[in-house]
Amino acid sequence: MTLRKIAPAVVAALIGFAAVPAIAADLPAKPVYKAPVADTFNPWMIRLRALGVVTRNSGVVDQVAGSGLTTTDSIVPELDITYFFTRNFAAELILGVTKHHVTGTGAAATDGLDVGKAWLLPPTLTFQYHFTNFGAFKPYVGAGVNYTVFFSQTAGNTANGAGVVITRSHLHNSWAPALQIGFDYMIDKHWGFNVDVKKLWLRPSWDGDSNVGALTGKVNLDPWLIGAGVTYKF
Repeated sequence: MTLRKIAPAVVAALIGFAAVPAIAADLPAKPVYKAPVADTFNPWMIRLRALGVVTRNSGVVDQVAGSGLTTTDSIVPELDITYFFTRNFAAELILGVTKHHVTGTGAAATDGLDVGKAWLLPPTLTFQYHFTNFGAFKPYVGAGVNYTVFFSQTAGNTANGAGVVITRSHLHNSWAPALQIGFDYMIDKHWGFNVDVKKLWLRPSWDGDSNVGALTGKVNLDPWLIGAGVTYKF
């Protein structure tokens, strides 16, 4: 057989081999099995916030007509721990301490009166509903209860213009209802930014001693708790 006759046969064979991949490409692809993605839902979340405690500046000394009481505001660090029962329902506990100074107002006997200072431990437990249909923006509302413990209390021991001096000051531990609204904005799966506002109706009773006799009253703190900080979702 001559080269002239062999060449066309070789070319035809090469074309046939080249067509095999193209035919294979036209065949339906074999389905690839993928394992189901595991649900990685974790119920725990923590937040670290800067918390502003803004009080109502109201109160009364029972023995002095026209008297009033004011309380200083405070900014403190605050930790909260949240547990999700479901993706929507959760419970939150906030922990922190604040220091406040109570001063008399109103009547001459109480105007400028240095009642005293106290530290507050106000753990607040709220039950929340979290909205989950806004993507990274996750607002929530809540309601619950607060129990405030007063400690390291000191009397003013300073006379006001009327010559009244408080020598003992005692605020009593107290329960209070709480309402809450806030949101988390999640940057990724774990980290986010939080803004939270709570309102407490906290009105502890008060008693003390002075150079004019025993005194009693009520301090209407009714604080707004306004916080902003960092969220970490486990």
